[in-house]
Amino acid sequence: MIIAVTPNPAWDVTIDAPHLQRGATNSVPPARRRAGGKGINVARVLESQGIAALALAPIGSKDLEEFAADLGTVPHRLAASATATRSTYALVESDDGVTTMVTERGHERRDEDWELFHELVRSQVPGAACLVISGSLPPGSDTARATALVRAGRDSGVPIIADLARDHLRAAAAAGADVLKPNQDELRDAVGTSDPLDGARALQDLGAGVVVVSLGSEGLVVVPRERSATVWRARTPEPLAGNPTGAGDAAVAAIASLIATDVHEPAEWARRAAAWSAAAVLAPLAGELGSAPDALERDIVLSAL
Repeated sequence: MIIAVTPNPAWDVTIDAPHLQRGATNSVPPARRRAGGKGINVARVLESQGIAALALAPIGSKDLEEFAADLGTVPHRLAASATATRSTYALVESDDGVTTMVTERGHERRDEDWELFHELVRSQVPGAACLVISGSLPPGSDTARATALVRAGRDSGVPIIADLARDHLRAAAAAGADVLKPNQDELRDAVGTSDPLDGARALQDLGAGVVVVSLGSEGLVVVPRERSATVWRARTPEPLAGNPTGAGDAAVAAIASLIATDVHEPAEWARRAAAWSAAAVLAPLAGELGSAPDALERDIVLSAL
């Protein structure tokens, strides 16, 4: 079982506007709304591929029933929170191949709600194949919150993948997360450089293991902790047009799936992560794969840096 933790879940709203006219009234199809957040997306992807996953998230008390219903067959445990569940908005201009994200930061969470959520995570982690901690933390969350989530995995001897941002990414590195998965913007925000190799080394100097850096349409780079090991880059033969919203989450799911089956070769991580990420771009909604990832995996361009 792979545990997928979402510290700051959201209602993900996707709006399809073939061609957006700024400053004008645009008539669009009904928006699609679903339970989301990065860890939720990871769990959805894993379940779609027949890999056992459990989604953990703190949800506003008023949203608990609806959020659980929307998760459907995705196994989950939700902790009630006094904090309202935030929303994110993906505005997809299909004619131009452009997606614009508008993301609510959310609200500060009470200490007692944090403790309830931490206890839920600690209770579920023992015996897991992998712990994924993915997404932002609510405003006002100090780094100790991220550290505590990582330590829940370390205390149980469970491999940890952290896909966090800014100081929380640095905290996860310092706490010894086995894998970090920033994109280039998150890398720059955390350590001051968007260069994949230099940024990865900075996080590893803090205590991180493998660092996987998403490069958007240019693929991704896998940087092992050992300085003498080969650094791998993986990408599709050509950039893909679509909705990139859940691409990074699919990459995390791909790596977790390999860790769960005791595959630790960086080249294999790079190949599968790039393929699943590409399949997510071809899907209409985050948390889905819009093409057979195995077929995409065979075409991935893999190169040593």
